[in-house]
Amino acid sequence: MLRFLLARLGGTLAVLAIVAVMVFALTRLASGDPIALLLGDQATAEDIAQARVQYGLDKPLLTQFGYWIKEVAQGNLGQSIFLQRPVTQALAERAEPTFFLATFAVTIAALIGIPCGLIAAVWRGRLVDQVFSAVAMLGASVPSFWMGLILIQIFAVWLGWFPASGYGDPGVPFIERLHHLVLPATVLGMLNSALIIRFTRASVLDILNEDYVRTARSKGLSERVVILKHVLRNALVPIVTVLGLTLALMIGGAVVTETVFNLPGVGNLVVRAVLRRDYPVIQGTLLVIAAIYVLINLAIDLIYMIVDPRIRV
Repeated sequence: MLRFLLARLGGTLAVLAIVAVMVFALTRLASGDPIALLLGDQATAEDIAQARVQYGLDKPLLTQFGYWIKEVAQGNLGQSIFLQRPVTQALAERAEPTFFLATFAVTIAALIGIPCGLIAAVWRGRLVDQVFSAVAMLGASVPSFWMGLILIQIFAVWLGWFPASGYGDPGVPFIERLHHLVLPATVLGMLNSALIIRFTRASVLDILNEDYVRTARSKGLSERVVILKHVLRNALVPIVTVLGLTLALMIGGAVVTETVFNLPGVGNLVVRAVLRRDYPVIQGTLLVIAAIYVLINLAIDLIYMIVDPRIRV
């Protein structure tokens, strides 16, 4: 186990190093000058030159990269050019809505996708299988912004059950802020459940044809025990993979949903940083998202050993 963790840690550092180089290079290759955007049209060339010196943008790219890596190694992601505060502070302020949105959405997707996929596989070829397969294809085809607008119109405008946008004031109770996440989490959960339905169905169908399943039935075990204990448990490895990758994707890629519901999450932070060419925010945020991806993949590998003891061997 220790050897496995050390190997994965080495791979993690290598991945983050590659991501750091790519992010730094791509942000500098993008057109636009963050200092010119910060100072506006009234700034003179002298004002822009002084500001570039202040933020260290006048130095050679290799020097800038070396300074940034040194700061990252010390736990400092830099100072935002536009927000005028550390990137770590800006991320901490935006992390809560994105984290809970992704967590709730994955929970909803799992609660919908796993049972529906399991039922579709057990009754394959029947009407229920065709219905769930059609629902999965529909969910994979519907744009998230359209689904979000529909839910806002029904549950926020017509019924008034949930807020249409925002995350609540900082002083409101935590439960009230979570109330703002019901609609966006439902959007992401319903749409992402489509992929989980298909993976669950395919995985369960593969296990249903195994010899040990027929042996379990020949011993007189009930169909419920056979499906839940022998089939579903052995089909969980690819399902866990999809759930983990879905969680990672939501943390870094729920930009459209956060925009529709006006959530102050990490996705909105990245979009605004890109529009402003705020290099420190772009670099720091993408590096943190890459680290989350890698850590989630590591957690998935560890869960494999719990779900299927054969992998441990």
